[in-house]
Amino acid sequence: MIETVKKAKILIVEDDRSILETMQFVLENAGYECLLAHDGAEGLAVARTGSPDLILLDIMLPKHNGYQVCRLLKRDRRFSAIPIVLVTARTQDQDYVQGKESGADDYITKPFEFPDLLQVVERHLSSHRS
Repeated sequence: MIETVKKAKILIVEDDRSILETMQFVLENAGYECLLAHDGAEGLAVARTGSPDLILLDIMLPKHNGYQVCRLLKRDRRFSAIPIVLVTARTQDQDYVQGKESGADDYITKPFEFPDLLQVVERHLSSHRS
């Protein structure tokens, strides 16, 4: 009997279409299934219906910023265990602190190298599965 391996689903919430499409390309080539959202409201809706295994969340988004989306999902027990990685160009210490206070599991700054992104994704997915 052939065992099928479930692909991890990653929700990417990013309003910059070129960054979103590049992240999608890299992640799909690494074997992940991607769900996409272009603003905070859409990100919440897709998270609630798409059952992602991990969320990559930009901070500077229209219709709810990333901190708000993170806080709303982490306060809901149905989604609180899903790892959320904030992906942003904001590099001030206060941004990092605000991300942690909103419940984010990790923080990666733009620009980033794609091997670094894949390493962060895999680390959170493997710890989430165990």
